[in-house]
Amino acid sequence: MKLHRFAVLTFLTAIYTLTNAQQRPHYTQYVMNNYIINPAVAGIENYWDAKLSHRNQWVGLQDAPVTTYFTIHGPLKKSSYGRETATSFHARGENPRGQAYWQEYQKAEPHLGFGATFISDQTGPLKRTAANVALAYHIGISEQTSLSGGISVGFNQMTLDADKLRFSNPIDPVVASSGLIDRFTPDISAGLWLYSRDYFIGAAVQQLIPQRLYFSNNLVGFDEAKKLVPHIFVTAGTRLFLSEDWAVLPSTMLRFVQPLPMGVDINMKFQYQDYFWFGGGYRYQDGFSGMFGLNISNTFNLGYSYDFTTSQLNTVSRGSHEILLGFLIGNRYGDWCPKNNW
Repeated sequence: MKLHRFAVLTFLTAIYTLTNAQQRPHYTQYVMNNYIINPAVAGIENYWDAKLSHRNQWVGLQDAPVTTYFTIHGPLKKSSYGRETATSFHARGENPRGQAYWQEYQKAEPHLGFGATFISDQTGPLKRTAANVALAYHIGISEQTSLSGGISVGFNQMTLDADKLRFSNPIDPVVASSGLIDRFTPDISAGLWLYSRDYFIGAAVQQLIPQRLYFSNNLVGFDEAKKLVPHIFVTAGTRLFLSEDWAVLPSTMLRFVQPLPMGVDINMKFQYQDYFWFGGGYRYQDGFSGMFGLNISNTFNLGYSYDFTTSQLNTVSRGSHEILLGFLIGNRYGDWCPKNNW
């Protein structure tokens, strides 16, 4: 009887986490690392792009989500253009990424891209650890437009820390000796990415294969609620020059996760030359965000964002913090900021 009760309570805890929280984490700075959303982005630049991010969501709320990830991706064969680019140096008073630079923008040469992702996402007693690798293929479809498709495969490890569960009978020996309970599920994602000098459009499906999740062999009803369901993301953005030195980059992301209503993120990023940027965003029925970033050199950049919640969570939460560190590896021609994944 005790084992059955433990199975029921464990299941209810998992259901609460999966239905009232998010199965996949939010990323306010997704526009700085579209690869974390879409595997088709792998290898989009002519160098290896590594990103390390840490996000504390709803600070002040007990057991709120904490997400850390590391991604790295790059081309399996670099472009062989044999000259320095306009962004290899910073001439005083001139914008190396001004409008004249973009007039010479060319489509991508056909090539393969490879990437890897490692994620740790914890909400209360439930922790998700994920690892996957991605392969993408890029091809030009017109003089200044390219298309890529990608797929990633890996696994999710869902860990339930039963010691963090709260029961009316805390001395139950079954509960006391339970410890950590692990479940492994496959993780497959796929996506498409259309990009040019002035815009990008992407579509991706994460958690492509629905998976049943349970932490006991004693299955209890509500089968549909126990599923890890597919997440569909549609992203789009464009770049508009305000002057020779300033550009504005509006973007949006739509999220489709059954049975939840559609999620909408809208962001606006203002960039000065290729030195720094700042902006803000709005997540529908959730809150606002402010963010900024610096391109410190041709090998290192950073970004920070703060989310202010407008839902009822703002009575117990002090907002969300997200920091993003970027490393450009093998950046042979010294670009200070991305050419294609801006």
